Amino acid sequence: MLQIINLTKSYNKKTNAVDRLSLSIKPGEVFGFIGHNGAGKSTAIKCIVGALNFEDGEILIDGVSVKENPIYCKSITAYIPDNPDIYDYLTGIQYLNFVGDIYGVEASVRESLITDYATRFEIINDLGNLISTYSHGMKQKLVLLSALIHKPKLLVLDEPFVGLDPLAAHNVKQIMRELCDSGSSIFFSTHVLEVAEKLCDRVGIIKKGKLVAQGNMEEIVGDKSLESIFLEIAKEKVDE
Repeated sequence: MLQIINLTKSYNKKTNAVDRLSLSIKPGEVFGFIGHNGAGKSTAIKCIVGALNFEDGEILIDGVSVKENPIYCKSITAYIPDNPDIYDYLTGIQYLNFVGDIYGVEASVRESLITDYATRFEIINDLGNLISTYSHGMKQKLVLLSALIHKPKLLVLDEPFVGLDPLAAHNVKQIMRELCDSGSSIFFSTHVLEVAEKLCDRVGIIKKGKLVAQGNMEEIVGDKSLESIFLEIAKEKVDE
């Protein structure tokens, strides 16, 4: 579903924020992308979803190049950044309908999905209110809901659990697994390593723009924890 081939992105021509990154995600997989602040996670994610251009390499979504056919790739992808900005002057339901219109979601399908997910996120009674009145957690729930109503083949999330209460975080994890069981793929970054260890099928660890570990969770962790593996790697030097 997602192939990244030798992706390189730099901002100053001296240092690569992402350096020859290669990885792939199959349909139905949850892939965790782990790294310290400044490791290159958000830069890589923005390249995947078409928010940033990149110098070298290729990114394919469902076998299609994000450079050659960005509209198609975006039509089957949902992206939630680490700090989503949404329109405060719209109500929650207006925002969801706006997103549904962009993706061409039929009214009956849209209504059913909105009702289902808004109920699970416990914001069904708040959709008529202006987004400007929402708490940070409520805005995060609304953005998550907006990403789900067009049934994306690829869901890309940058720190999706920030600002969520424990029940909402549990619901998100459950929905992520349901989405993958239906054939979609999920690529997400997180600093919550316990969640990644329990939720992900595979994981990649990035350090200073380079992918330093990648594999099935069992292969990466072994008889240790993901946190201990990450801390060991964080102390190692990256080959120049």
